[in-house]
Amino acid sequence: MTVRTRVAPSPTGDPHVGTAYIALFNLAFARQHGGQFILRIEDTDQARSTPESEQAILDSLRWLGMDWDEGPDVGGAHGPYRQSERREIYAEHVQRLLDSGHAFKCFRTAEELDAMRAQRQEAGNSMALKPSDLKLSDAEAAQREADGQSFVIRMMVPEEGVCVVDDMLRGDIELDWSQVDAQILMKSDGMPTYHLANVVDDHLMGITHVIRGEEWISSAPKHKLLYSYFGWDMPKLCHMPLLRNPDKSKLSKRKNPTSIMFYERMGFMPEALLNYLGRMGWSMPDEREKFSRDEMLGNFDIHRVSLGGPVFDVEKLRWLNSLWLRELTAEQFSERFAAWGFRPERVLPVIPHVQPRVEVFSDVAPLAGHFLGGLTALTPEAFAHKAFDEEKLLAALQFGLWQLEEIRHWSVEEIKERMFALAGQMDIKVRDFLYPFFIAIAGTSATISVLDTMALLGPDMSRSRVRHAIDVLGGVGKKKAKKMEKDYQQISAAIAASRAQPD
Repeated sequence: MTVRTRVAPSPTGDPHVGTAYIALFNLAFARQHGGQFILRIEDTDQARSTPESEQAILDSLRWLGMDWDEGPDVGGAHGPYRQSERREIYAEHVQRLLDSGHAFKCFRTAEELDAMRAQRQEAGNSMALKPSDLKLSDAEAAQREADGQSFVIRMMVPEEGVCVVDDMLRGDIELDWSQVDAQILMKSDGMPTYHLANVVDDHLMGITHVIRGEEWISSAPKHKLLYSYFGWDMPKLCHMPLLRNPDKSKLSKRKNPTSIMFYERMGFMPEALLNYLGRMGWSMPDEREKFSRDEMLGNFDIHRVSLGGPVFDVEKLRWLNSLWLRELTAEQFSERFAAWGFRPERVLPVIPHVQPRVEVFSDVAPLAGHFLGGLTALTPEAFAHKAFDEEKLLAALQFGLWQLEEIRHWSVEEIKERMFALAGQMDIKVRDFLYPFFIAIAGTSATISVLDTMALLGPDMSRSRVRHAIDVLGGVGKKKAKKMEKDYQQISAAIAASRAQPD
């Protein structure tokens, strides 16, 4: 048997360090066994998936030094490798499930589903909806279909009993079927959900081992059941421990930078970041902390993975990166620094904004030094402005951050439209509204347009600097966040409505 593993990220945002962590362990396992590693793009969420995000995933994993044997950019014998290009395959397989009675059309409306869940909650039952809750009589289902009512396709699941899932690290895991809902397999738009596409693709692509995050343990019974329905052998499962923040909570961008490209923009060496990810829950036989990718691949053993939640600590990463930096010769350091900071594709877009504002070359650094920096050195006093009190200042930055996080296609036009609209909704002059963003992004207002700066810096660094500014100002506690979210919902709805209106 040829070992085949895969990683299957969704192109719906910034490429996540958690994706790289799982990709690395899949790559290491495949290489240890002389097998193949596949990259597949799971873009079933068409509303949020973007080509830019897909390209960022490919670029970031390549930057880290990963390679794959099959994928959307390199081809292979089992393509297409984008789920959006495999719709006919999923339609054929879901029809097989319908024909065999292992799936059914569900016409239940959102209101009906809410009522069912409320009844189950009131009765103290599991919130998992079962076929007996959802299925209509044949006559009523036929009538709703004849009336043109939309439907989804759900899988049949047992109502009671225990499902035993064999895990490479954890042994047998027992999961109660009463907690497993009649999963949607195909949405009303004809796109599959992750659960159907994942199983069909893994089988057709010959995946032998599925190494994924432990958050998927609860879904394993559904996947095991689908393999049984299709009459296929199930791959070996291995659920890796989740990356954690230093406070042991699940790694999240609110507490830790999670975008791979943020670390590239900060000037971390890819070798160091990959080294650090390799340390997450795994150790070399000699326990040393610094090792290369090839050293990890040569010594990898999946059974050395610890199930304790590995902590992703940026300070520890900085220390490890410093070890890699110090081993460079002066010539290597110079070359690597120039390659990071002065790449033509990064520098040339900045020049048209800087050149008209300088008289001598020594003017460039004060004006544009923040393009070479990481998180800006800030003090609360730097944000003082007549247009803001403390509460309004935090709200402007937090609302602005939420607007920036909603941008799918990062451009100066999109940033400008959202920031200007937000300023209008908050009844603040645009110039005043942008002041705290100048400070957050550049550390000063005496520089080029903050909108142009954010466009040039990119989404990862721009959002991280605004989050950093909010932290410097004391952050947003749970009580304050709840009120802000309520206020923001109204503002966001108004902005969305104005953007939807024709010019």
